[in-house]
Order: sequence, then structure tokens, then C-alpha cells
Amino acid sequence: MADAKVIPFDDDRSRSSAQRSARRRPAGSSRRKAEPPAAVREVPVSPLPGQQKDGEPRGAVRAPEASRQPLTGQEPTGGGGWERRIAGGLAFLRRRVTGDYEVDEFGYDKELTDQVLMSMVRPLYEKYFRVEVKGIENIPSEGGALVVANHSGTLPLDGLMMQVAVHDNHPASRHLRLLAADLVFMLPVVNELARKAGHTLACAEDAERLLQRGEVVGVMPEGFKGIGKPFSDRYKLQRFGRGGFVSTALRAGAPIVPCSIVGAEEIYPMIGNAKTLARLLGFPYFPITPTFPWLGPLGAVPLPTKWTIQFGEPIQTNGYPPEAAEDPMLMFNLTDQVREQIQHTLYKLLVQRRSVFF
Repeated sequence: MADAKVIPFDDDRSRSSAQRSARRRPAGSSRRKAEPPAAVREVPVSPLPGQQKDGEPRGAVRAPEASRQPLTGQEPTGGGGWERRIAGGLAFLRRRVTGDYEVDEFGYDKELTDQVLMSMVRPLYEKYFRVEVKGIENIPSEGGALVVANHSGTLPLDGLMMQVAVHDNHPASRHLRLLAADLVFMLPVVNELARKAGHTLACAEDAERLLQRGEVVGVMPEGFKGIGKPFSDRYKLQRFGRGGFVSTALRAGAPIVPCSIVGAEEIYPMIGNAKTLARLLGFPYFPITPTFPWLGPLGAVPLPTKWTIQFGEPIQTNGYPPEAAEDPMLMFNLTDQVREQIQHTLYKLLVQRRSVFF
């Protein structure tokens, strides 16, 4: 029987072993091999995967196909995920310290919003209010759009939840640029955070510029009348102003997407309004709820209601002529159409709701 050899799965060791054997047996050597016993026969053995094929030098080992693939681009295993996170966090801090980041003309900081501000609000969105989103496909994947929603809840948490809903559920991960009231930009810390998160002043000029740039803009036409209404008037839409948002959408040719939010009305049930204290503080209202101000800071914790946000079918405006933005009757009709669609969807969602908290 021929010499049996164990072929190691290591190219370097195989080559070095073959070279040593060649040096020990010079060419022309007449050394005889031991004759195998008669009872033993040689049995041909097929090469194992990875061994040499016919025509290849003896001792050469073929690496499996998968092992010969380049390692670049492969996902790291084990602690690689944490390493990437740590490296990304350090790179983020370095950019913040050195000022190597971009801010648009409105003060919007996309990187800070995505990596910090959204991450701070997302647990409230996912775990506390357990927001359910419907009709997200009605927001276009590109181009400008005006999202018009009802406003409620004593504190404007509904705008933040709507912003996370659009970004986390839309296939294109679009950012919602909210139009906020003057009071938001008068508060010291809130002013900076609102600008960084992409919010801007609720005026026609800023809204039109954002729409023409192809942004998704959010507006809540009820304003303080909606957010500060008593609990007895919950889910009853207040007046939508003079229809300025319709005029803005007509000028930009952007679709209007009605949005109905259920669940925000019950987070702070407003049973009273301390008007004198509100005037002294410069607020539009000073809410009195079953827990605030009686429980102090603990009373400012919102109730864990179950939310539903539904985006309705868009109302197209690009078919109107440019002068349509100056037609008061058209603006009144479109404003009433948007308001009725939101109100009808609110009633429909309330009928379908099993419980305020579940």
C-alpha cells in the first residue's frame, strides 16, 4: 500500500512539509518502499472538499469557496455592534465639538434631531402612548406636502408624536417640519430645541418656502383654541382660522393631507382654567387638571393613554390656477373640506376605540 499521508488544512505547513521531503530525497534516489502485504489492497479515495484535484501538485490544499471570499464588507459578529456604536458616538461628539455639522436657514439640525432629539421622544411614542399609525402612504415619498391635524392635550405633545410617526413609519423616513406658535420661540430652552428639531414660526412665508423646497410641513390650525379647550369639548374641532394654510398650499401647489389624532385629549384632562394667573404669566391659559397643580411636579406627568394617528387621503391643489390663492370662497370651501374630513375621521376612530388606555 502506498504511503498514507495526512494532509493538513494549512497551506503554509503543507508547502514546508513538501519542501523538507524534497530536500531529504534528492532526484535519482533509488530508495525502495516496503511492499504491502498481499491481503491489503489499495482503495481509491475521492478527494475531500478542499483537497487537491487531478493535475494539482501533491500536498496542495484547495480552500473552500466560501473561505476564499474577501472579508471586506462583512458584518462583524460578537461585539462589533457595540464597537460601531461607540465609534459612531465618538465621531458624533467630535463633530459637535469642532462644529463640523450643517444647519439650514431655519436652524434645523438634521443630525442632532435624528440621533438625539428623536431618541429622547421615541420611548414616549413607542412604550408610553403606544402610538398606532394609519394611512402613512398618503404622505408622498418626495416633494412638498402640508399635513393639517387637530390640536389637543393641554401641552403640545401631539405635534412631537406626529413628527416621530412620520419619520419612523414612512418608507422614505421623511421629516415633518412643524409650524409653531410665537410662544414656543419666546421660551429660553424650548426655543433652541424647537429650531434644532426643524420647527419654525407659523407664518405663510416660512411655510411656503419649506413647501417649495419639497419639505413635509405640519400645521395645527386650531392653535391655542384647540390645545387649551376644556375636557368637556374633547374631540370637537375649533375654528380653523381664516384658511391661511390653504392659501399657502395653493401657492406652492402642494397636496393637503388631513391628519386625525385620537388619545391626546385625555393625557391632561383640563377641568378648569386659572385665567388671572395665565395673564400674570403671559400664557394663553393656565390649566387645572385632576392632578395639577394639586400634586405638584407629579401632576405634570401625562396619563398613559393609547394613541391613534391616521393620515387621510390627500387633497390635491396643483390643478388650480395661480390666482386661486386669492379667491376667498375657494379657500373657505377647501378649509371646510379639510376640517370636515378630520372631524369625521375622529368620530370614526372614537367608535372603533376599545378603551382610552388600551
